[in-house]
Amino acid sequence: MARTTRESILTAAAELMRVKGFGAVAMKDVVSASGAPIGSLYHHFPGGKTQIAREALLAAGAAYGLLIPTLMAPHDDLGDGVAALFGQAATDMAETGFANMCPVGSVAAEVADTVAELRDATAAIFTGWVDGGTAYFTARGLDQATARDLTVTLVSALEGAFILARSLRDVDPLRAVGRVLGDRYRGITLTAGVSLTVNVASDR
Repeated sequence: MARTTRESILTAAAELMRVKGFGAVAMKDVVSASGAPIGSLYHHFPGGKTQIAREALLAAGAAYGLLIPTLMAPHDDLGDGVAALFGQAATDMAETGFANMCPVGSVAAEVADTVAELRDATAAIFTGWVDGGTAYFTARGLDQATARDLTVTLVSALEGAFILARSLRDVDPLRAVGRVLGDRYRGITLTAGVSLTVNVASDR
């Protein structure tokens, strides 16, 4: 199915922010990457660059929030699943030439003290990830407190390891975290997989 102009703009903006962050992305960059005329940007997003960034992050956040449940689903042993999660992240980062794997993390650190609207959006996304992950792991047999702590640990470790791997041009930080956390959680049995969605705040 062909994407709408609006969807093309949001997809292009998210990809640009994944690589460049927020401040370095100009409206002309979004025009070039999306193929949409400049008038379409302001027609669909009268709030300009900040509105585009906010909605692109919310859309990307909903998609990225499904990664942990998706990659954990085949595994009955929590430690094996965690190791596989970080192993896949390392493979993906290497194959993309060490591009930042997550636009939300890129922008969150950049705008935390400067753009309140985007800070609030990234906070809503992280909250959605934690709530969604907590629900997922609870549904797979962990108690709620453990499920929440695990989700916070995984998200924090992924975001931190992404920064180290990208800076060092080496995926070993991701693999090292996978080994350590995999060993920490190995032997904890998960019940059969479940299908959950991750709810992230949206204007639509």
